[in-house]
Amino acid sequence: MDRTPTRPTRLIRSLIAWWLLLTTGLWLLGRATEQSASPTACAASAAFLLALGEAGDWLRRRLHHFRTTRKTRRP
Repeated sequence: MDRTPTRPTRLIRSLIAWWLLLTTGLWLLGRATEQSASPTACAASAAFLLALGEAGDWLRRRLHHFRTTRKTRRP
């Protein structure tokens, strides 16, 4: 039986790891600046930042694909 994680599983694990890292970083930054927010608020902000970053990465990859395929189609 193959134990290699599939691409979606690897993506989900990566996103969860980034989300936890961002949540912890935002919470610690708030504590350090004495403007602490609840861990729930930090988790929501981290989820928003993660979604924004993933959308930007998707758009970057789509534009790159569009540009490279358009260049190769020219006669």
